[in-house]
Formats: sequence, C-alpha cells, structure tokens
Amino acid sequence: MRTNKHFTLKMKPLRRADLDDFVTCYRPGERHKRKPTWSSENDGGRWGAFEYDDLARRDKLNLDLLWLRDSALEDGENLPEPEVLAAEIVDDLHAALEAFQAIAGELEPSVDPT
Repeated sequence: MRTNKHFTLKMKPLRRADLDDFVTCYRPGERHKRKPTWSSENDGGRWGAFEYDDLARRDKLNLDLLWLRDSALEDGENLPEPEVLAAEIVDDLHAALEAFQAIAGELEPSVDPT
C-alpha cells in the first residue's frame, strides 16, 4: 500500500477511497476468490500472495516484503520541493506530539500529592 503513495497526517491524509482497490482485491468474506494483481509479467500490481514456507525461510520471519520500486528513490526529480517536505514533516511531528500528550495525560497518576 505504501510504495509510491504519499500520505501525511494533515496535508494529504489517507481517505477511505484510497483503500478501495485493496478492499476489492482482498474480497472480505470470499478469500477463495482472491486473485493477485502482481506477477513477474505485471510488476506494477499491488496485491500478491506469499506461501508460508517462503515467508518462514526469511531471516527472523521478516515480513517487510518489497516488490514495487519506489519511484521517489529512483528519480529524485519526482520529490516534492524541500519546503513542502519540511511542512509535511512539521505537521507529522505536531500530530505525533499531540498524540503523545494525549496518552501522557491519560497515564498520569491520579494520586493526590499532599
């Protein structure tokens, strides 16, 4: 899902429509009808299946599977301007800080210090 898809928490958040292709391929309730869209002939497909034995042979059962090339890594000209990247990073950091502050507020002890 992530390769060549660029989402941010505030400027370009993930929307339900971004998952439509995945849900269509996943076929909830009809697993036996799933068809992979990735193959050696269609290397742009985003859905594939892996055999358990193939996964078990991986170092420490690593599930970090890559079969799509990230176009941003291959062609630096496709990257957004540095100012846009910096703004996205700042937005993500602010959102993360807010989330941690909410968690910390929930976890603070309710003991009266007196």
